[in-house]
Amino acid sequence: MTRMRLTDLLIRQLKAPQKGQKTYFDDSMPGFGVRVSQGGTKSFVLMHGQDRKLTTLGRYPALPLSQARKEAKRMQGKLLSAPVPPGTLPTVSFADSVEDFIEDSRKRTKASTHVEYERLLKRHFSFDKSLAEITRHDVMQAVSVLSNKLSIEQHAYVALRTMMNWCVRTGLLEHSPVPPLRFATRSRSRILSDDELRIVWHRAEEVGYPYGIIVQLLILTGQRRGEIAGLRQSWIDGDTIAFPEGFTKNKREHRIPIGALTKQVLDVIPGETDLFFPSRHTDETPFNGWSKAKREFDALIDVTDYTLHDLRRTYSSNMARLGVPIHVTERLLNHVSGTISGIGAIYNRHSYLQEMRQAATLCQAHIESVCCITI
Repeated sequence: MTRMRLTDLLIRQLKAPQKGQKTYFDDSMPGFGVRVSQGGTKSFVLMHGQDRKLTTLGRYPALPLSQARKEAKRMQGKLLSAPVPPGTLPTVSFADSVEDFIEDSRKRTKASTHVEYERLLKRHFSFDKSLAEITRHDVMQAVSVLSNKLSIEQHAYVALRTMMNWCVRTGLLEHSPVPPLRFATRSRSRILSDDELRIVWHRAEEVGYPYGIIVQLLILTGQRRGEIAGLRQSWIDGDTIAFPEGFTKNKREHRIPIGALTKQVLDVIPGETDLFFPSRHTDETPFNGWSKAKREFDALIDVTDYTLHDLRRTYSSNMARLGVPIHVTERLLNHVSGTISGIGAIYNRHSYLQEMRQAATLCQAHIESVCCITI
């Protein structure tokens, strides 16, 4: 079985196999493909059912690719709406289906994504029944336990819905028991006071590498936690960090200046790999033990109800206190939408690096004063 993105040009170039038939499946539409015979005949097919039956839709080019896709979608819809005879679905446990989904996502998603899927699914869902027996009531009852933790509830629900949709696509389920839901959003406004910031900074000094260093860099730079966790030595150029295009949340290259204190913090990091904060398992993926590390970090300090993202909001708020113009702060934070957007953003190509450097110097001096740091 070969998978590719089918196009008219590609189909025309497909060569006949030396014997038998060969089927090429379309990456963009599960089950749909084109079968090439030994004699060179090309036919569109649709694979369906637990026994992976192949139904011929028509010959190419008499049946154009666009029409074949439409016919495949129509047939898939018809098959999904048809009643399912008892016992036709495979009997697989929820736990086994989670393992299969994680294994598949390991091949198709970023390392951090499949690790998060595994954590959420195994920690928050444990249905003691076969996959096909799980009902919508079971799902909502399991999710309701998390209702006092909105962020966890949302992420866990999305992970479960993604997995169940995958089960439908792979033939383990006929319909997903997880409905689409819209969660009410509550924006956070938590900002750490100077006293709290000092406590967190000194706790980070005690904890050290890796989590404590990450916290210090979050305080000093205002960047997102994933951006700091994924930081590489090769991205440091003198007094500048250059996050490459495609790495940051908005996928744009992002350059920020760093001061003497930030350099001092970076200098204590072991330089064994290009990645400053590799995970415990491999040097190729960044640190990801956030929950456990934060619990241990917070256990010995009297600062509550804060997240690592609140350090970013505190950074932004302190910039305002220091009189830094908002458009400079937004450049430091790498916000896509802000005071310079739309047509203004197209024509304004000034890097603001000098202004950002001055702002970073002000911020560092403020942190040194608040946290009683001498460098």
